[in-house]
Amino acid sequence: MRTKPGSVRKSDSYPIASCRFVLHLHSDLAGIDGVLQDIRELIEYPLTHPEIYTHIGIDPPRGILLHGPPGCGKTLLARAIGGELGIPLISISAPEIVSGMSGESEEKLRKLFDDAIAIAPSIIFIDEIDAITGKRDNSNRGMERRIVAQLQTCMDSLNSKEMREKPVMIIGATNRPDALDSALRRAGRFDREICLGIPDEAARCAILKLLTRQMQISGSIDYEVLAAKTPGYVGADLSARMEVAEQIKEQATIPATQLSQLAVEMADFEQALKKVQPSSKREGFVTVPNTTWDDIGALTHVREKLRISVVEPIRNPQLFRAMGLAMPAGVLLYGPPGCGKTLLAKAVSNESRANFISIKGPELLNKYVGESERGVRQVFERARASSPCVIFFDEIDALCPKRGMDGGSSGVSERMVNMLLTEMDGLEDRKQVFVIAATNRPDIIDPAMLRPGRLDTLLLVPLPSEDDRLDILRTITKHTPLAADVDLERIARDKRCERFSGADLSNLVREATLTAIRPSLLSGQPAPSVVTQANFESALQVVKPSVSKEDLEKYCREPNIRDAM
Repeated sequence: MRTKPGSVRKSDSYPIASCRFVLHLHSDLAGIDGVLQDIRELIEYPLTHPEIYTHIGIDPPRGILLHGPPGCGKTLLARAIGGELGIPLISISAPEIVSGMSGESEEKLRKLFDDAIAIAPSIIFIDEIDAITGKRDNSNRGMERRIVAQLQTCMDSLNSKEMREKPVMIIGATNRPDALDSALRRAGRFDREICLGIPDEAARCAILKLLTRQMQISGSIDYEVLAAKTPGYVGADLSARMEVAEQIKEQATIPATQLSQLAVEMADFEQALKKVQPSSKREGFVTVPNTTWDDIGALTHVREKLRISVVEPIRNPQLFRAMGLAMPAGVLLYGPPGCGKTLLAKAVSNESRANFISIKGPELLNKYVGESERGVRQVFERARASSPCVIFFDEIDALCPKRGMDGGSSGVSERMVNMLLTEMDGLEDRKQVFVIAATNRPDIIDPAMLRPGRLDTLLLVPLPSEDDRLDILRTITKHTPLAADVDLERIARDKRCERFSGADLSNLVREATLTAIRPSLLSGQPAPSVVTQANFESALQVVKPSVSKEDLEKYCREPNIRDAM
């Protein structure tokens, strides 16, 4: 039976949905400009001009792996490729291949490839391919191993000389590329990969314009503002937001006479934003934090250094390239606990409008061999898929202590250090991925981590001075009702506040507020409306500095931590 280009007949041998493709890359997709050239080189040319590769005498790509977070458009892109090229595309979800009877799954795979070869040139698209191609070392089921082996055999058959004139391309889609068996990612199989990451602000703006093309939209819609307010959103999230905005408008009671004038307005999108959570946040791809410079008191010098080291390279990468400046690889924030290192990292991410991945050192440690290193790889893979992105390693001394400190008992620390060094070195060709690390034990960090090209910018985050304490107190109490007699300057310069960190000052304000409302909580009487100076005096009797004199002297003796190691 003859098959029309861009469509596939439903087969009784394996579950394939019949579909006629009307999608096109340029008119039906947006925000994919970064991968269009890869699509041309890896998919379009091998399928439409196979004679080029025959003439040159090289093997064209036969397997392409699309990977990225859920909802980023992998399936839509594959279908649009078939529609754009006018080439039959057989689409199947990997779990549909699995059958309970022995040998049936392998037979479905063979039939899938046979039918694609019969209508070549053609494309086979396997969605969620990781469901059937897991690592055989980790598989206890013989069926999964047989499926992987059969898929390898089928893919190898596509490289025969007979297939050069009528090629078949196989495209796999997954959001877990590391889960695939390594034998499938070698040359001649899925040896080429296209990453569809989380769209940046410009891509989100283009997607929003495309999604609203068929909607009744008020002229006051500001797509740039909407794009700026949706960091971490993928195409599916933006589509869901459009649907919610339409539903909000439909819920309004409107007379029939005004129905023709009904249009979705900016306020509807703003309200929809509160109801749609980006899927990237649920999948481990963390979005831009809400912390800004205004939430941080003092630390002006450190903030300026971070702006030059991280914020500006993300905002103005073309300026750094024009001047021949290499992008900074990483920044190490060190200093006493509670001085705002984590807040600084979050504010940097917010100011640069970059995605933010926060990792506490011990979270990546795993007792099973290889699992800790795999966790590190996944963090950097997520960052690359979410670029521009800031990775923040809190308590990094737990991840990369000096090698040999564990006495060689397990080797976990050494393997973790080696993996971090490998990933940091790989950031040379990164796409706006920056690393910020924090520690209050810089003396035990492996020296190799502090070499140029890794965590090469070292910034001390000190305890606040008297003026800094005043600035921090003003920031902390912005939303705290204070009585007229409260003198924040007097509190900041009080001798009892010496060695107070930002966290200690926050604790002081909290204790003063609790002191103000405690009597009413115990007696059931109405609570006071303000916090008084007397409440702060009571709090100063309770709250003590968390940094000892010995610790403070240690940081004062080590102006350059490289000299201390």
